[in-house]
Amino acid sequence: MHTVEVATPGGAYPIHIAAGRLGALAQAIPADATTIALVTNPVVDALYGERVRAALATTGRRIVPVILPDGESHKTLDTLNRIFDVMLGEQLDRRTVIVALGGGVIGDMAGFAAAVYLRGVRFVQVPTTLLAQVDSSVGGKTAVNHPLGKNMIGAFYQPIAVEIDTDALNTLPDREISAGLAEIIKYGLILDDAFFAWCEQNVGGLRAREPDLIATAIRKSCEYKAWVVSRDERESGLREILNLGHTFGHAIEAGLGYGAWLHGEAVGCGLVMAADLSAELLGFAPAEVVRVRTLVAAIGCPVSGPRLGGVDQWMTLMRGDKKTRDGEITFVLMPCIGEAVRRGAPAELVARVIERNTR
Repeated sequence: MHTVEVATPGGAYPIHIAAGRLGALAQAIPADATTIALVTNPVVDALYGERVRAALATTGRRIVPVILPDGESHKTLDTLNRIFDVMLGEQLDRRTVIVALGGGVIGDMAGFAAAVYLRGVRFVQVPTTLLAQVDSSVGGKTAVNHPLGKNMIGAFYQPIAVEIDTDALNTLPDREISAGLAEIIKYGLILDDAFFAWCEQNVGGLRAREPDLIATAIRKSCEYKAWVVSRDERESGLREILNLGHTFGHAIEAGLGYGAWLHGEAVGCGLVMAADLSAELLGFAPAEVVRVRTLVAAIGCPVSGPRLGGVDQWMTLMRGDKKTRDGEITFVLMPCIGEAVRRGAPAELVARVIERNTR
């Protein structure tokens, strides 16, 4: 088992990474817990619910299931309220522990519920998608979507543990693996050119889910994210570099309707667009833009975005992103692979990038 430690002002906690970790989830439940609220969706519950309930039952605590509808389109305040309906109906107290079993949607909603139920209860992240394992389960970002923007309503709230079972990846569709790999290569682009090159060299094995390669990619990604969030928990500076590709990506998700593209697919396309804009604004080498586009294609993500009605609609959607400052759209851009900065960009440059990279 690999363990990565996260230390933030909001809490310190371990990330455990191992095959078969679902069977050891009882170890993540504090001794003073009164009840376990197990939040998941029907798809994940059918795959892992029985095994997880059996593991948690060894704590002797009552387990209250909360089954939410599956999919990004259900990441809303109305769905969030279903968690509160169950928890309040069952009279769960402040020593309840919420266990989030699923992908990023479940993790975000269960974490947000934990942040605000009775003004805060403990929760454990048990991510079952590659994207959630390397990104959304780590760092304490919790939120729901609004029709006018992605993740616009939420809180920074850290889990008490992240439990990653690499065996869970065996049941994922190939499309979900591709989406997760987009977030993995992002870490190389913003922090480590050698890791980006490693991803290029091993892309075939990563897509094939070779256990050693996948475990290495997950561990390295968690280490990078832990390093960033320990220095900037609330995204006031350094943590913003984790949003490379996300300004473009969130516009795709909002413009098409949440769930039409997976989050990682939109981010992957956004990485290509961010690389192109970096070339326009910061002198990012054209050959490096080609490397980014080639690797995004190789992991199986789109490299061209949808038209979304044209440049004006793209700009409107990006202005609705939570990273906008005083009406100025901000982007994470790269002077070179392995380094990232946050910058505004002239509208005419952004328009050129959109025109070149949409169809």
